[in-house]
Amino acid sequence: MIHGHGDDAFRYVGKIRINFSTNIYQGIDHSKLRSHLYALGDVFRNYPEPEPRSIETLLASRMGIDPECVIVTNGATESIYLLAQLKHDGLSAVCSPTFSEYQDACHIFHHRVVHFRSLDEIPADSSCVWICNPNNPTGKVTDRQSLIKLIDGNPDKLFIVDQAYADYTLKRVLDVKDAACRHNLILLSSLTKRYAIPGLRIGYAIGNAAIISQLRAMRMPWSVNSLAIEAARYLLSHDEDYVIDSRRLHEEALRISSTFSAMGIKVTDTDCNFLLAELPSSSALSLKNRLIDRHGILIRDASNFHGLGARHFRVAAQSPEENDILINALKEWNTL
Repeated sequence: MIHGHGDDAFRYVGKIRINFSTNIYQGIDHSKLRSHLYALGDVFRNYPEPEPRSIETLLASRMGIDPECVIVTNGATESIYLLAQLKHDGLSAVCSPTFSEYQDACHIFHHRVVHFRSLDEIPADSSCVWICNPNNPTGKVTDRQSLIKLIDGNPDKLFIVDQAYADYTLKRVLDVKDAACRHNLILLSSLTKRYAIPGLRIGYAIGNAAIISQLRAMRMPWSVNSLAIEAARYLLSHDEDYVIDSRRLHEEALRISSTFSAMGIKVTDTDCNFLLAELPSSSALSLKNRLIDRHGILIRDASNFHGLGARHFRVAAQSPEENDILINALKEWNTL
């Protein structure tokens, strides 16, 4: 769904003051990263590593796993498409509503796709199961033990669990070693979300060496560019400068949720920094356009998620001051 994601600020150049449409916290200071990349000079004049092995090795060392169990890709999205290519022509079960790229990747590689809402609804004949945890757009988290029980109880299925937003929840999710030691589990993650660098496109997948080797065989050379590699190397070495206060962001999300509920806006319970809401009337698109035009605020029209409708939208908590601006803008809208 190339034209249906959040953070479509490129459509509204010069109009957006506060971006609530992406699930990433916008308040991270990237001045040191910018200085570092600037100091590299003409690094872009040379080809990057054909495979970003240096970053795979660095990540593996930090996580305490074998480098052969990690593949770094052009955003987690590249991993999604590689996995769909690996498991082509099967039946994929997608836990919905969720990130559209699972479904889209499966369709490109001729999977049959079915959607389910709870873990006990997974079709018995599915060969591949896609789960986003924390889930986008609802913010819900399935606990680690429930997932382990499900995965180990279905050894004939490949479980692809996208934990790109794991740094934004206090709940325990799957460990990297859970994937490295199992033949039927792949974890997806992303430096994009951890360090708020979506424009640099750098993600990774973790699994046992045999599966990762198959993904490497399909990955095109130079898929991760020089600046992304250098940024990843810098960020992983300066992790202490990039702390995500997941507790505070969750508290702010709950405050937004409470205020929305008081206005008659239905809100789904969330376990992280973002939340899914449904207007009592009108459309999310009309609200989005009004917030852009009157306040320079960008929200995510969530109507194109499978199973959702025209009144659904998603927001991610930012600073308390910015969240107050959003709340007041919604209160103004609510009085119309």
